[in-house]
Amino acid sequence: MSKFNRIISIIVLAWVFPVLAMATTSWNDLPEETQQLLKRFEHRWDNLTPEQKARIQKGIERWKSMSPEQRQHAKKRMQRWQKMSPEQRARVRERYKKFRALSPEEQERVRKKWHWFKNLPPEKRARLRQHWQDMSPEQRQALKQRWQNTTPEQRREMRQRWRNATPEQRQRFMRERIRR
Repeated sequence: MSKFNRIISIIVLAWVFPVLAMATTSWNDLPEETQQLLKRFEHRWDNLTPEQKARIQKGIERWKSMSPEQRQHAKKRMQRWQKMSPEQRARVRERYKKFRALSPEEQERVRKKWHWFKNLPPEKRARLRQHWQDMSPEQRQALKQRWQNTTPEQRREMRQRWRNATPEQRQRFMRERIRR
């Protein structure tokens, strides 16, 4: 084995060994700091599969590397997740799976659109959400299809028309787009 391969093997083992060790460790053998972080898993820890324990260990390592602000943000997201119904969680998982299946370029486009939406004033976001929710599934699908079939130039033109339109013109424009 070459020196380079030995070094790589040592690095990989050093990274993987703690995860594998924890995956086979019983609750009572975990360090107290780790037990504190994993308190909610205490009663079922010994019944988790090694894969589940390894995934949890990766999360713990990620948690330890976060800044206090990042931890606060993560706590809020975890609380929001826990409040979701099983159906909502399933929808989120499905969307995430679809997102991961996109090309890196498409993922970046989606991220930009999300940031654009999040930076809108709250009242505008609420109006857009309400408008979307008022549409039937068929109307939503038709709108998605038409948008995907338009050229970048047509999209720029539509955005410009939208920006310059009055609320009445916008409503008429949307009705026309939905009917097509």
